[in-house]
Amino acid sequence: MTANGTDVPARMHGDRVDWVDYAKGICIIMVVMMHSVLGVEAAAGQTSFMHYVVEFAKPFRMPDFFLLSGLFLAVVIDRDWRTYLDRKVVHFAYFYILWVTIQFAFKAPSFAAEMGWAGVAKLYALSFIDPFGTLWFIYLLPIFFVVTKLTRRVPPLLILGISALLEWLHLQTGWMVPDEFCARFFYFFAGYLFARYVFAFSDAARARPALALLGLAAWAAINAALVHAGFSEAPLLSLVLGLAGAGAIIATGTLLAEKRWLESLRFCGEHSIVIYLAFFLPMAISRSLLLKFAGFLDLGVIAILVNIAGVVGALLIWWLAMKTGARFLFERPDAFWIAPRKKAVRLQAAE
Repeated sequence: MTANGTDVPARMHGDRVDWVDYAKGICIIMVVMMHSVLGVEAAAGQTSFMHYVVEFAKPFRMPDFFLLSGLFLAVVIDRDWRTYLDRKVVHFAYFYILWVTIQFAFKAPSFAAEMGWAGVAKLYALSFIDPFGTLWFIYLLPIFFVVTKLTRRVPPLLILGISALLEWLHLQTGWMVPDEFCARFFYFFAGYLFARYVFAFSDAARARPALALLGLAAWAAINAALVHAGFSEAPLLSLVLGLAGAGAIIATGTLLAEKRWLESLRFCGEHSIVIYLAFFLPMAISRSLLLKFAGFLDLGVIAILVNIAGVVGALLIWWLAMKTGARFLFERPDAFWIAPRKKAVRLQAAE
């Protein structure tokens, strides 16, 4: 078995699989794009041409992220529970608690104006039960990791079938954890269960780039047509589009990695969780400044600039933290480890 947890060799960039970081880079930029575009449109009270880009990506934006997060689970799932919980639960819990507190510190005054400080305290306490704002992804990942390990002895195809049924239900309870668990666990488990086939698919795209490009063009046309027609969220079809879109992002990441084009995407993917944690602040600041002082720009252009500011700003915050002794913002301190610390620590969704 190779370092990626499969029997399929993969191209490496240092100790990382190249196309995986490209694919994660695409995903995290799309996530920041969604929040940037919708935030700008909500503040301006109108939509922009970027709204259509966000809608196009909706069927596969998060499914692909979760599928990629499950790819390397086979490498670590057999570890003892203490080590497993340290790497897969405590790790993400630390960053969730830290960054939800940071987000509340910035947003508390505006919340207090609406609901009073007692309401702010209640909302903060509630965030440990129902994940807050943009941070629900790293809240849900530990749950996925634990559920997958607990069900090791259950036939995997049964788990896959149940998770597909849960996705088909399109559960809407109003609570983030059950709703998003049902909507996303299928993709995470599929990434874990079919990792070797995902890597084989990547290798096939690398070996036949012309065919891969043709497939990407066909997928883009079909995905756009179904989104435009309003069918993309239909039961079962949403699952198919999620898988197809994940495949498209994997193929795209593979082709870009092969040519070493857009290395900035790979860098963003390597630091995708860093961006995910910190983008809210530069996004909010740039949105406010651009809408106030650059109102002459097209709203879609403003949304793009906010998207760029969110990604670059998050990486700048990370760089400053690494240089100024604030590493605890992105690296877990020794006091918060419950198992022997790894020699090399990286903030990432999968080891």
